[in-house]
Amino acid sequence: MTKRIFRTIFVVAVSIFLASALLFMTVLYDYFSGIQQSQLRMQIDLASQGVEDEGLDYLQNLTIKDYRVTWIGTDGKVLYDSVSDIDEMENHFEREEVKEALSEGYGASSRYSSTLTQRYLYGAKRLPDGTVIRLSVTQNSLLILTLGMLQPIMVIFVIAIILSAFLASRLSKKIVKPLNEIDLDKPLDNDGYDELSPLLRRIDVQQKEIGRQSEELKQKQKELEVMTSAMSEGIILLNSRGTILSINKAAAKLFGTDCFCIGEDIVSINRSLELAQLLNKAKAGKHSEQVAEFGNGQYQMMASPVISDDIVSGIVLLLLDVTEKEKAEQLRREFTANVSHELKTPLHTISGSAELLANGMVKAEDISVFSSRIYSEAQRMIQLVEDIIRLSHLDEGAENMKWDKVNLYRIAEETVNSLTDEAANAKIKLKLCGEAVSINGIKQLIQEIIYNLCDNAIKYNRRDGSVSVEVKDMDDFAIVSVSDTGIGIPTEHQERIFERFYRVDKSHSKEIGGTGLGLSIVKHAAKLHNAEIELQSVVGSGTTITVKFPKNSERSI
Repeated sequence: MTKRIFRTIFVVAVSIFLASALLFMTVLYDYFSGIQQSQLRMQIDLASQGVEDEGLDYLQNLTIKDYRVTWIGTDGKVLYDSVSDIDEMENHFEREEVKEALSEGYGASSRYSSTLTQRYLYGAKRLPDGTVIRLSVTQNSLLILTLGMLQPIMVIFVIAIILSAFLASRLSKKIVKPLNEIDLDKPLDNDGYDELSPLLRRIDVQQKEIGRQSEELKQKQKELEVMTSAMSEGIILLNSRGTILSINKAAAKLFGTDCFCIGEDIVSINRSLELAQLLNKAKAGKHSEQVAEFGNGQYQMMASPVISDDIVSGIVLLLLDVTEKEKAEQLRREFTANVSHELKTPLHTISGSAELLANGMVKAEDISVFSSRIYSEAQRMIQLVEDIIRLSHLDEGAENMKWDKVNLYRIAEETVNSLTDEAANAKIKLKLCGEAVSINGIKQLIQEIIYNLCDNAIKYNRRDGSVSVEVKDMDDFAIVSVSDTGIGIPTEHQERIFERFYRVDKSHSKEIGGTGLGLSIVKHAAKLHNAEIELQSVVGSGTTITVKFPKNSERSI
């Protein structure tokens, strides 16, 4: 703005100077022309007086260097000329100044030369005898006059240019200074030009409105950050080019970054192909979903475009942890396959034995064997179905089971007594030790926990081994520990033995029977009581499983 003001003032100043110089030269030229006309008339009067008194002799003896004298007769013929030969001169009767002199007594005119650099002034006067005396003088044109004064004009012009530039610079800075010193934060406190008052008032109103809107946006931003920071799901807001505008803690942790990534391209944070494909679809205005692996988990990515005026102005990226869901789906598929397998084996045995009996292909003495096999496999199927129903019941929270104060030692004692015969048949020494301790729980489920642990300890023990059941009272917990001297569990299998139908040694498990759901029932029943399970096992030396029941446990939800 300062440069524009400077240029304007400078151009105006130079234009005024040039116009003034031109006007001055024109006025000066007209002034000298007027003086020269007056002198020319005075010389004509003197010459006419001399010709009246002396005639041609006066003109022949007259010496005038600056003027040309011509004497013209009554018929227009030149009688005398101080410059040219009169015989070669044309008739002057039609000349403007001559005609005017003959009619009015005095005439004047001016004519330019062919080069326009000189002008000739003519003055003519009629004598008493009817002849005309004419004088002419050469006058330089305005251009020649200007060129003659070029040097002083140029000096003045240079001085004027410098002075105009200096004054224009100072004036432009002085004009702009109040504008540059305006405090836009406090527009109404400025002492500037009165003409700026409406603008400053408008700025003040707009600043207040912008401040109010900014506070609202900050408040909404804080609310959004508070809401998204508490979310376990990851959420990222992007602009149309994929630049991160907002990211919550869950998403930042998932991508291994922090809040300082705002303003960066999301591709520079995570370069996975699945994410790039998802964002490309969202940029094209399409909602898309895809499951991808991040770290040790499975996440469902959902990208939704934000469309404004039919243009994608942003993208919302939501990341949902579906690891448990995928794992549960995998377990469901495995459970279905295992149930199908566990049911198919006894059904084939029952079907085959029944078919042989029905077709009379079994000897009389072997009928009891086949009948016993059918009965055994049917009982196994019944046990399997009951265990599945029991697990399903536990998954639903055992809603119809009664919670009560139960004596943990007495339950253990009853369970051990019920397994004495089984232990004796397997040549296993079964013993119980400890003390009485009461907890809040479901007696039936606690009994199943102890029964299944003891039953497994007997089945997977070595001959002449032992099983020890211990009940202890430890501060806020009641402890039930079942130890055996059996085959033990390899380390790589210890985390999975509580899964449904999971068997460490499938061939050995088939031989000793069981449904493969016992430890899974233990896990779910313990979880229902908020109990913790600890496992210690050494291959070939035995296994110890400990269940810690809180004394004041409430039902798990």
